[in-house]
Amino acid sequence: MGTFDRITADPRVMNGQPYIRGMRLTVKRVVSLAAQGLDRAVLREDYPEVEDEDIRQALEYAASMVEDRWAPLPPVGVP
Repeated sequence: MGTFDRITADPRVMNGQPYIRGMRLTVKRVVSLAAQGLDRAVLREDYPEVEDEDIRQALEYAASMVEDRWAPLPPVGVP
């Protein structure tokens, strides 16, 4: 996991949601758009100041917030 030098979280800004480089663009918004399959070029049309590294860090930051645990699945056919 890298550093998040483009992600800021300040309780006084954007209701405390992490956002990108002082822009009024939250990590949640970037991740949501990426999950919808929005192309990076289209995202940059709406937010021309967004760079690929901003998007990469937003996705990595979101992934770092999710606990990664392994849980075994029951055998097939077992209720």
